[in-house]
Amino acid sequence: MPRLGSGIPLVARRDEMRVLRQALDRARAGTAGAVLVAGEAGVGKSRLLDELSEIARADGARVLTGRCLDVGQAGLPYLPFVEALGQLPEEVLAEVRSRPALARLLPGAADDEPLEPPGGRGGEDMGQLQLFEAVRRVLTELSHEGCVLLALEDLHWADASTRYLLSFLVSRLRGQRLLVVATYRSDDVHRTHPLRPVLAELVRLPAVERLDLRPFGPAQTLEFVRALADETLPDDVEREIARRCEGIPFFAEELLAACAECGVPTALADVLLARIERLSPPAQRVIRLASVAGRIVCHHRLRALSDLEDAALDEALREAVTHHVLVLDASGDHYRFRHSLLREAVYADLLPGERARWHAAYAGLLAREEGVRGVAAELAHHSMESHDLTTALTASLRAATEAARGCAPAEALRHLERALKLWRRVPDAEEVTGTDEVALLRRAAYHAGVSGEPERALALARAAIDLVDERSDPELAADLRRRYAQEVLASPEGRPAHAVDMIEHAWRLVEDRPASSARAWVLAVRARVLCSLYADEVARPLAESAVLDARASGVAGAEVDALITLAVLDQCRGDVDAACERLVVARDRAAETGAWSVELRAWFNLAANRYEQGRVAEALAVLEEGVRRAESIGMVWSNYGLEVRGLLVVARYALGDWDGSVAAAELGPDSVPGIVSARVPASGLYVKVARGEFEAAGELLRQLRPLAPRDLHVASITGACGVEMALWRDRPRDAARRAVEALQNVDGLQENAAAGLRLAAMGVTAYAELARRARQRRDCAGERSAVAEGEEMMTRLRRVAERVRPRIGMLGPEGRAWIARAEAEFGRLLGRDRPEAWRPVVELFGEYNGYLQAVARWRWASALFGAGDREEGVRQLRLALDTAEELRAVPLADAVRALARRARVSLAQPGSEEPEPRQALDPLTPRERAVLDLVAQGRTNRQIGDELYISEKTVSVHLSRVMAKLGATSRAEAVALAYDRDLLVTAKAG
Repeated sequence: MPRLGSGIPLVARRDEMRVLRQALDRARAGTAGAVLVAGEAGVGKSRLLDELSEIARADGARVLTGRCLDVGQAGLPYLPFVEALGQLPEEVLAEVRSRPALARLLPGAADDEPLEPPGGRGGEDMGQLQLFEAVRRVLTELSHEGCVLLALEDLHWADASTRYLLSFLVSRLRGQRLLVVATYRSDDVHRTHPLRPVLAELVRLPAVERLDLRPFGPAQTLEFVRALADETLPDDVEREIARRCEGIPFFAEELLAACAECGVPTALADVLLARIERLSPPAQRVIRLASVAGRIVCHHRLRALSDLEDAALDEALREAVTHHVLVLDASGDHYRFRHSLLREAVYADLLPGERARWHAAYAGLLAREEGVRGVAAELAHHSMESHDLTTALTASLRAATEAARGCAPAEALRHLERALKLWRRVPDAEEVTGTDEVALLRRAAYHAGVSGEPERALALARAAIDLVDERSDPELAADLRRRYAQEVLASPEGRPAHAVDMIEHAWRLVEDRPASSARAWVLAVRARVLCSLYADEVARPLAESAVLDARASGVAGAEVDALITLAVLDQCRGDVDAACERLVVARDRAAETGAWSVELRAWFNLAANRYEQGRVAEALAVLEEGVRRAESIGMVWSNYGLEVRGLLVVARYALGDWDGSVAAAELGPDSVPGIVSARVPASGLYVKVARGEFEAAGELLRQLRPLAPRDLHVASITGACGVEMALWRDRPRDAARRAVEALQNVDGLQENAAAGLRLAAMGVTAYAELARRARQRRDCAGERSAVAEGEEMMTRLRRVAERVRPRIGMLGPEGRAWIARAEAEFGRLLGRDRPEAWRPVVELFGEYNGYLQAVARWRWASALFGAGDREEGVRQLRLALDTAEELRAVPLADAVRALARRARVSLAQPGSEEPEPRQALDPLTPRERAVLDLVAQGRTNRQIGDELYISEKTVSVHLSRVMAKLGATSRAEAVALAYDRDLLVTAKAG
C-alpha cells in the first residue's frame, strides 16, 4: 500500500505548489524569503514540503531539512537547526566546526562543552546572539554557492530557543539566495500557545508569506483515494473512504490501510484520542456526551443532560473549542466536532452501558420535542441504540414520511429500511404502526427507484410479491408485479424477457376486472414494455386503453405514463410534432398531479426529441429546466433525473459550452453509486478527450470499463472516447482494437443500436490511418490487412444504418453525419481521399456539433491539399483552428498546425502577423521531460540520476512512464516520437 509521499503523484495542490515554486524562483534569483505553511494535522504539509524539496534538488539547490519533536513543553534546544546543519557535506562541516559559536550545534560536539556562556544575563544574551549570527552567516555563505532551501517541520513543537532563532533569521532575510519554509499545525496553535505571538510578528515582515493548506474538496479527495488505492478497491469503497476522511490525506491513508476494520482504525483512533486525553476531566466528559448526539449537538441538550453547573459546562466547552475539538457554529447554539472521525473515535471509546444510558437520555429529551422537523429521525436513532425498538419503529416511519414530503427520497428509503429490519422484532407491529409489511416494502421499492438504486428497488419489490397471495388479492399482486416490471425497465441490467413475463402475469390477474388503479397501471407499463421491444402495433392500443382506464379510475400517473408512451410511438413513425405536443401535455399534467417520476420521463423524451432533430439549442433549454425541476422535487438520482442530466452534459458539449458540460458531469463523491449514475460522468469524457486531458480521461475510462458490457450508454460513450483518445495520441492500432471491443459490447446489449454508427465510423478512421502509414512504409502486407479490416468495419456500419430504429422515425443529422464521415474515411482507407466526400460531412456536423465539424474541416483540408486546392484548404484549416482555440481543443489545434507545417502554408489571416505557435499537447510531467531530454543527449540512467539527484531506479520508472505515454518500445523510439510531436526542444544529434 503506497504511503503519503512515496510513489503517488501530488494531488490537487497546484495552487499551493505554484506559490512555493515562485518563492523558490525568487530565492534563486537573489531575493530571500520565507513561507509559513499552516494546516491541520494530516492535511499534507510534509508531503508538500517533500515535493518542493525534490523540485529544489532537481534544480540544483541545496536542501537542509529539520524537524521539531513533541518531547514536552521544554523541547530540545535548536533541534531542527541541529538536524539541518548536520546534513552539510563533511568538508563544509569541518569548516563550520572551526567557528566556536556554531560548533556546539553540530553533530560530534563534545558532551562536556558548556552550552551556556559563563557570566550573568548579559553574557547569556551575547552568547545566544553570537550563535544566531553564526547560523545566519553560514546559511548566507552557502547561498553564495547556490540556492539554499531550509525546510523546518512542525514548528508547533518548537522550543523557545528555536522560535527565537527562526525569528532572528527570518527578520534578516535580504539578498541571500535562501528560502525558509516552515510548517506548523494550525489546530494545535491555540490562543495561549507560545508560537502564536511569534507567528503574528513574522507575518508582518515583507519577506514572509503565509500559506494555508486546506483539506481537499470532494472531487480532489476522491482523486487522492483512487491514487492511493491503485485499482485495488471497488468504487463504492473508495467513495466511502473519501466521504469519511473529509479531505484529510492522513485520515484517508489510514482508512485505506485498514479498510477491512470496522469503525475507526486503531492506529488512527489512538492519534485522535490523544488530543482528548490532554483536556480536563469535565471537558472530556462533555465531549463524550456530545459524541452520542452525533456530529452536531445543540447547547440546550448538553445543558439538559450534563450534570455540570452552567459555569462549569461553559468552561468545559470553552476548553474543547480552544483545543479545536469542537467548533461553535455561526448561530452560536450548536457545536460541531471538528472532524467526524474524531467523534467516531470518542464514541467508540465509550463503554456499552454508558452508551445505552446516554442514548436513552437523548431519546427521552427528544420525545418532548415531537413535531419539530428532524426530531423523528433523531428519536429513531437514539431509540434504536438504547434498545427501545417500538419507539424506533414508529419514529422511523414518521421520519420516512417527513423525508418524502421534503423531496428527499434517499433519506426516506433509509428510514423505511430501518423500519423493515425492526418489523418482525416488534410485537404487534401492524397495530402499533397502522400499516403492514407489504405496504412498507412497496413504499421502500418506490423510494429506491427514484433514488437511483434500481437493483435495490427490484429486491424490495420481489420481497413484496412473495408476501402476497394473488388469489385473495389479485389487484395488489398485479400492481406489485407491474411495479417490478417497471423497475426492470429502469434497470440498466434489466432483462426485457423478464419484464415481459412479469407484466403478462400481472395482466392475466386483472384482465377480466373492471377499470381500476392497478389495471390502468398494468396496461400503461405493458405498453411501455412492448414499445421497448419495438412491438409498436401492439403497444399503441394498449397505451390508449391505459389512458381510458386511468381516466375512469382517476389515476393521473398511469394516464400520463401512457400518454408519454403514445408520444414515443408517434415520433418513432416520424410524427415528431404530434409527439412534442403530447409530451408537453403529459409533462404539465404530471406536474399538476405530483407524478414526479413520470414527469421526468416526459422532460427527458421532450429533450431527446429536439436533440435527435438537430435542434440542440431547444433541447438544451428543455434540459436545463428539467434538471432544475429534478432538483426541486428531490429526484436528481432517479433514473430519468440522471438521464436528463447526462443528456445536458452532451448538449452543452455539442453547442460548445464545454466548461458548462464539465460542471454538469461532475456528480461529486456523494453521488449514488451505480450504472445509471455512471452515465453522467461518462458523458463528460467527450470534453476531457477533446481538450487533451488524457490522464484524467484515462483514469475515468479505467473506472468505467467494468460497466461497459452492462450498459449501452456507458459502452458507447467510453468506446467512442477511448477510440478518439487513442487516435489523438497517435495510436491507431489501439484505436482499432478499442472500436472492435466497444462494438462487441454494444451489440451484446442491443443489436443495430444507433450508437454503433459512431463507433464503426471511428473504427474505419483508425484502419484508414493504419493503411496510410503502411503505404508510407511501403508495407504492402500491412496495407492489405488494414484495408481488409476497414472494409469489414464499413460493412458493419452499413448494416447498422439499414436496420437501426431511429427515435424520430428517421436518422437525424448526427446519425447521417457519422455515416458520411465513415464514407469519407473509407476513401482514405482505399487511398482515395476525395475532397468532395468531406463537404457533406462538414455540413452535417455543422447542424449540431461545432467541434466535430472542425475535425471534419481538418480532414477536408488534408484532402484539398492532396488535390492541389491550397486556397480552400487554408480556409478550412483557419476555420478549424478558430473553433479549436475557442474551445481549447488542444489536440485538434496541434493537428491543424502540424498539417499547415507539412503543407507549408500560413494560418495567419491576410495582412496580420503570424501568431506565436502554441505549445503542442504535452503528456509528460516536468520530471519525465527532464529525463527524456537527457536520454536524447545520450546519457545513461546512472548519469541522469546523478544530474537530477534521483536514484537510478527512479530514472528507470520515469522512463518507463514516458515510453508508455508515447507508445514507444525503446528509448530511441521515445526520443524520436517526442521530436515528431515537438515535445523536445534540444537539437537532434548531429
